[in-house]
Amino acid sequence: MIRLIVAFVLSLAAALAHGHAGALAPGHAGALAPGQTGERFSFAVIGDTPYHFSEEWRFAEMLKDINKEDLAFVVHVGDFKSGDSPCSDELFAQRLQQFQSVRHPFIFVPGDNEWTDCHRSGADPLERLAKLREMFYPNDDSLGERKLKLERQSADPRFAEYRENVRWSIGSALFIGLNIPGSNNNLGRTPQMDAEYARRGLANADWLARGFDLAKKNGHAAVFVAIQANPRFERASRRSANAADGYAQFRQELLAHALAFGKPVILVHGDTHRYRVDQPLVDPATQKPVERFTRIESFGSPYVDWIRVSVDPADAKLLSIKTGREINPER
Repeated sequence: MIRLIVAFVLSLAAALAHGHAGALAPGHAGALAPGQTGERFSFAVIGDTPYHFSEEWRFAEMLKDINKEDLAFVVHVGDFKSGDSPCSDELFAQRLQQFQSVRHPFIFVPGDNEWTDCHRSGADPLERLAKLREMFYPNDDSLGERKLKLERQSADPRFAEYRENVRWSIGSALFIGLNIPGSNNNLGRTPQMDAEYARRGLANADWLARGFDLAKKNGHAAVFVAIQANPRFERASRRSANAADGYAQFRQELLAHALAFGKPVILVHGDTHRYRVDQPLVDPATQKPVERFTRIESFGSPYVDWIRVSVDPADAKLLSIKTGREINPER
């Protein structure tokens, strides 16, 4: 069993330990309840799995392991299939059944392989996105056997189609889910997709801003943001200078919010299949990493594993990360 434990900077611990520690009914993103003590909670992060037939049994075993754990929720950061496999209703239904079988609340953030890349198998990306919304986001509950009430951006008439953009809170932490997929965020392939990217960008910007406004108003001590894409913080990983960058807007918005919030901000994403915990967001004014910003990237195919993120206001380290049971024979 691999157990990797990461202790974060003291500023992270101080911000959460001395921030409001009230707890709400699960999923509610309103004001923190005064006079209550924040309790330790853990959640699981998975993503970019399963891709191939050989990974299906590992995925099933991983879900069994997750079901044995005491977790507040599970978040899948997108790509529940490979980019080349069919984007069929049958596969969508299979994954939905698997997600619903998890005993914890289950939040799914859509990835490029589920919709933007479906043109590779002859499907219409926008029709597939509509089907995802219909199947995976039918109401204001999470997936999973135990439900978590979510706030959806679709409650705002201006953004009624964006049911996948969600918000919830546990203890003193606020969580925001956004539809920001890989494949350059659906920018640069066709004029129709570019128009979709622009509309969704406005929705994402509004939902992100409202989330941080809520966190500041209600005294949340940390904000977690979950997306599918690796937003390419490192310049070397970005597209060429003459190509459109589908993540530039999000990086700018995230930087501005992280600096203005002044408390821990944690981005959770998948996409590049490389488990890591680091601080890649750089403040252009100082050319140094933003101290209170942390990135967590999930495992991805061919590795099928999960990450346990624990938040404990009573612990000096506060935030710790462990990987799950080793079920990958090649590791």
